[in-house]
Amino acid sequence: MVKQYKSRVVDNLLKRKLEGIGAVLIEGPKLCGKTTTAEQFSKSILYVANPQERQQNLKMAEIDPSVLLKGEVPRLLDEWQIAPMLWDAVRFEVDHRGVPGQFILTGSALPAEKDKIFHTGTGRIARLKMRTMALYESGESNGDISLKQLFEGEKNLSGVNELTLEEIAYLVCRGGWPTACLQEDDIALDRAFDYYDAIVNEDITRADGVNRSSERAKLLMRSYARSQGTQTSTDAIRNDMVANDTNSIDTKTVQSYIDALKQIFVIEDMPAWNPNLRSKTAIRTSNTRYYMDPSIGTAALGIGPQDLIDDLETFGLMFETLCMRDLRVYADALDGTVYHYRDKSGLECDAVIHLRNGSYGLIEIKLGGETAIEYGSDTLKKLRDKIDTEKMKKPEFLMVMTGTGQYAYQREDGIYVVPVGTLKD
Repeated sequence: MVKQYKSRVVDNLLKRKLEGIGAVLIEGPKLCGKTTTAEQFSKSILYVANPQERQQNLKMAEIDPSVLLKGEVPRLLDEWQIAPMLWDAVRFEVDHRGVPGQFILTGSALPAEKDKIFHTGTGRIARLKMRTMALYESGESNGDISLKQLFEGEKNLSGVNELTLEEIAYLVCRGGWPTACLQEDDIALDRAFDYYDAIVNEDITRADGVNRSSERAKLLMRSYARSQGTQTSTDAIRNDMVANDTNSIDTKTVQSYIDALKQIFVIEDMPAWNPNLRSKTAIRTSNTRYYMDPSIGTAALGIGPQDLIDDLETFGLMFETLCMRDLRVYADALDGTVYHYRDKSGLECDAVIHLRNGSYGLIEIKLGGETAIEYGSDTLKKLRDKIDTEKMKKPEFLMVMTGTGQYAYQREDGIYVVPVGTLKD
């Protein structure tokens, strides 16, 4: 039985890029669906890591990589980083063919042997980041509320939320792994734990060829999970690790572990937003820490859905990570970037989606409850009032993004309350 392909938000982005440039590199964590998506657009495929052909592929990449590039286009080079010489070969071939849509490259890591790459690929190879599935992609969000429509200024948007608190807890722990999204109950939950085990035992070392301790990797990932949605310093993470590690570890080593996790797309920190303000207020520029998918954090902590229900503080942190994943997926479709805002006064906004054209929306994330929604709304209005709208646009919308709540609606003050189970790109 052939598996039916579930459409991804990134599909349209990939199609557009292939129409405009010679090659496209799809990057992202293992198991997020890069190869499956690329297969939908390719006319021929080279699986570099195919066990039956791997050694031959590596030898040919050393001798004459152009041989591996022959085939109907777009040609997919899956796990290209195993043979990094392919990068320069693709760049050269794109230059000489002079037409777009020649190659798709996929990989879950950057090559450890970076010295075998001599050119950046600028202007020849476009990069496209792919993440795990947002709730609309996996079918858990009904998509009643469109982020695109909010940016277009459409009024009277409304929707009905069908997700319960228990279902949200399950979706946080299951994550957006395509295979898990096709499975049920405990079997689906196993995917994140299997992924976590692979990271700490193998992938964090394979990232750059540096041998790393699996036990320290576990300590780091636990500490990172507890730091979701914060600007916790590397020193603070080190101190948290040391409290549970009998051996000393310096901050530089901790940072190398973090860098390795970024290299294999396990971590995706969020940059700070720096708007024009009416008054002189120092803006915090530290990145906010997030895992690429919330299930990585729950697996690192060794917890499941019921544990989240029993600990609403941790639930709130992991729910925020889920929302950030979804917002990033949807923002990509609009050529947008997601930022975080915090200033010296303590005013903080969870997410700012900023589009290329200068339009932006302000978003607070709350698990649920009228008190939390009210607090989030007040925060949004305070930030809105600080922005100097003579020097930049006013926000297109203010939104409190929630887990619970029966409806998506617009308040009398204009702020949208949108359950994550109603949102799409």
